[in-house]
Amino acid sequence: MEPTQLAENLTPNQQSPAPELEDPEDPRDESPDSSDTVVLSLFPCTPEAVNPEADASASSLHGSFLKHSTTLTNRQRGNEVSALPATLDSLSIHQLAAQGELSQLKDHLRKGDNLINKPDERGFTPLIWASAFGEIETVRCLLDWGADPHILAKERESALSLASMGGYTDIVRLLLERDVDINIYDWNGGTPLLYAVRGNHVKCVEALLARGADLTTEADSGYTPMDLAVALGYRKVQQVMESHILKLFQSTLGPADPE
Repeated sequence: MEPTQLAENLTPNQQSPAPELEDPEDPRDESPDSSDTVVLSLFPCTPEAVNPEADASASSLHGSFLKHSTTLTNRQRGNEVSALPATLDSLSIHQLAAQGELSQLKDHLRKGDNLINKPDERGFTPLIWASAFGEIETVRCLLDWGADPHILAKERESALSLASMGGYTDIVRLLLERDVDINIYDWNGGTPLLYAVRGNHVKCVEALLARGADLTTEADSGYTPMDLAVALGYRKVQQVMESHILKLFQSTLGPADPE
């Protein structure tokens, strides 16, 4: 289960054809060709028109993808059994973390051998995988077991950035409680706030701003969070940032002097 090579820059590139978005209420549905994998975009690519707020889901866009078994889709649909035991036994600790298979994941962790922060070929730890796929209970479990939320993958991907890209606000808050760098940047110059804006995740943007995310940081493409919101037509995200800037400005002025 290796992610493909990342190729997309953090730019709107509005002239490219807009990809189709999957149902925002169930972004992990099988792809139309009924293949045995579903995809989750990690990094920005060409957007469609303004997308409704989907903090509990991730926009499934074309570009650079992570792939995982449709057992996750079945579990998300409410099926009691997500996969046959034989199938689960064959999964790595990283796959189990991505799919939220807590029982089998804990069995792996009990074996020791420093598996809690074990990186895969790309440098992704179980916590990074769980954060990327929005598995909040798995994230909680891994943090309780001592997973390090500060670890960066080989291209500086972080659990916080990938959770922000998916709009997983609760996971973002959990990670921020562990004092991770809120302005951490990756190979693309992308920060958690830039990725939250890029995904049009209003609540996630609010959470990051409330904890002091830097609005002035530019991606390698030269776009700031506000630039992206304006270029992509994300009005709600833009309004959240404008309101935040106004509050910052007012706080520097202090209370008005009585006449």
